[in-house]
Amino acid sequence: MQQLYLLVPLAPLAGALIAGLGGRAIGRAGAHWAAILGVTVSFLASVAIFFDVMHGNVFNGSVYTWLTSGATRFEIGFLIDRLTVLMMVVVTFVSLMVHIYTIGYMADDPGYQRFFAYIALFTFSMLMLVMANNFLQLFFGWEAVGLVSYLLIGFWYTRPTAIFANLKAFLVNRVGDFGFLIGIGLVLAHFGTLDYATVFAQAPAMVRTSIEILPGTPWLLISVICICLFIGAMGKSAQFPLHVWLPDSMEGPTPISALIHAATMVTAGIFMVSRMSPLFELSDAALSFVLVIGGITAFFMALIAVVQYDIKRVIAYSTLSQLGYMTVALGASAYSVGMFHLMTHAFFKAVLFLGAGSVIIAMHHEQDMRKMGGLRKYMPITYLTMLIGALANAGLPPFAGFFSKDSILEAVHLSHTPGAGFAYLMVLAGVFVGGLYSFRLIFYTFHGEERFRTHDAGHAADAGHGHDAHDKHGHDAGHGHAPPHETPAVVTVPLILLAIPSIAAGWTIGTVLYGGYFGPAIYISPEHEGLAEMAREYHGVINMMLHGLTSLPFWLALGGAATAFYLYILNPALPGVLRQKFSFVVNILMEKYGCDRFNQWFFAGGARAIGGGLWKFGDVAIIDGIMVNGTARVVGWIGGLVRLFQSGYIYQYAFTMIIGVFVLLTLWLGHA
Repeated sequence: MQQLYLLVPLAPLAGALIAGLGGRAIGRAGAHWAAILGVTVSFLASVAIFFDVMHGNVFNGSVYTWLTSGATRFEIGFLIDRLTVLMMVVVTFVSLMVHIYTIGYMADDPGYQRFFAYIALFTFSMLMLVMANNFLQLFFGWEAVGLVSYLLIGFWYTRPTAIFANLKAFLVNRVGDFGFLIGIGLVLAHFGTLDYATVFAQAPAMVRTSIEILPGTPWLLISVICICLFIGAMGKSAQFPLHVWLPDSMEGPTPISALIHAATMVTAGIFMVSRMSPLFELSDAALSFVLVIGGITAFFMALIAVVQYDIKRVIAYSTLSQLGYMTVALGASAYSVGMFHLMTHAFFKAVLFLGAGSVIIAMHHEQDMRKMGGLRKYMPITYLTMLIGALANAGLPPFAGFFSKDSILEAVHLSHTPGAGFAYLMVLAGVFVGGLYSFRLIFYTFHGEERFRTHDAGHAADAGHGHDAHDKHGHDAGHGHAPPHETPAVVTVPLILLAIPSIAAGWTIGTVLYGGYFGPAIYISPEHEGLAEMAREYHGVINMMLHGLTSLPFWLALGGAATAFYLYILNPALPGVLRQKFSFVVNILMEKYGCDRFNQWFFAGGARAIGGGLWKFGDVAIIDGIMVNGTARVVGWIGGLVRLFQSGYIYQYAFTMIIGVFVLLTLWLGHA
């Protein structure tokens, strides 16, 4: 099986190399076939490994040693257990659907081959991350997905907004990765190894070990390591306040929005914390930190989605909120619940993003929902699949999101970790908002009047901040074009294939959460009994759905959907009135709580001010002014002084000699 393990990451890598370097020799068709074949092989191998692991065949070993320093070995190796194979199957399946979808979406793009090379390389990087059995390889995959995401977000590099977005994503992730690297450094310094199994085995003995970050202030080592590692997860998984890069990453092509924000890069932090459960379970401080950050992200990011008009940005803020739910589950020690929501979210969020891309294609690259409406009859397949995604995203039964989201709410409710009460209120309120923004998107895009015919944003239900009538590619969005129509099969088939698990993936809850699926791959300390209590109360999928119909979260989600129906179908003029009456709140949400402005002023502006000061006083004044120009002036002054004695006149030389002799005689007689 070890050869099969190698095949999983190397097949997409081979596809990326062929697509990227083949050029005219393979052409556009050769590029997409190479990439798709590589990911298909990876997916099939992942499925085979999944069944092998389900039969009890777990692997943890080194592939080769990269470097030896003293007694420390830096290795590349694989840890293949039930946690890993779940991620492998989800990542490769979603990636395969995105690859196929890309054929239709990017058909007319001049960077077609380059795009396939990037997305195949992204898949390779993510697989190396999830298959790692040590912190070195984890960090390699961690940074590789960051690098490739930089290339993908800025894929349309002629657009300044895309370049700004990919630079923003890169820099914000470097902030998180700085903490991540410190955490790994502390592991190496105190454990003497980067191997997961060895670190996890030694961790209980280190639980009382403390370090002094500030003199005289001891901190528990495990808490510091876990918080530093989670700071890395805050960057990759876009948790407040390191969330600001993700909405702007919508500047990349839609297939990348699905790939990055559904099952891969943004879930890397969730996977990493779950993998590190033996460490996090030793620190209530770290778990509390995770809980509070996740709760803030889940609720406050959902609110922003309610006021967005860009169809992709609505889904982007939805992703932020759903990532907050996963993070809250981690903080409640319900790691398996967080991973379960990661799996279900991967399917329904990919449906929403790819469905949005289908709409954008049909609307001639228009993304403003105020210029859509009434698309249901023109795009029935896209509408139905996106409706399934919205129902799952809102957490309504029997769709996949209901089972995972409801389990998160129950786990947080049962948690005794400090901060659990606050987090529970946040995620409970987020359920209502989730129903509201999910169905606002559906009703605004597919129902109501056909606003794309008039091109008058004033006809929109809740007219507000204006958008340019021209899209990113310079097209006059919709004007003079044929009416929208359903997209080709190469676009709709992946939507259908992803919609199926968006319905049914949640039905595996009994096996994944309460059937001991993860086994020893995830560790939960005896003090955190919430999941065990949930298992005792679980009586099957049907009973859970029936009970859900009487629960508060269900009625909150249904209330959010009903509110959207009332505002955008029954009273389409009312949202505009509400926006005017509550303009102060709306402006706060449109400004995204001022996070971007603060970052631009404090961090970006501060960095420029420091750089300007160093340039003005360091470079100009000291280096150029004193060291370079100052040295030249001193040499010039000495030269000018010497010229006084090198005039070429004999009488001046004689006078100088007489003075010199007089000085020498004076000195000699004085000593005598």
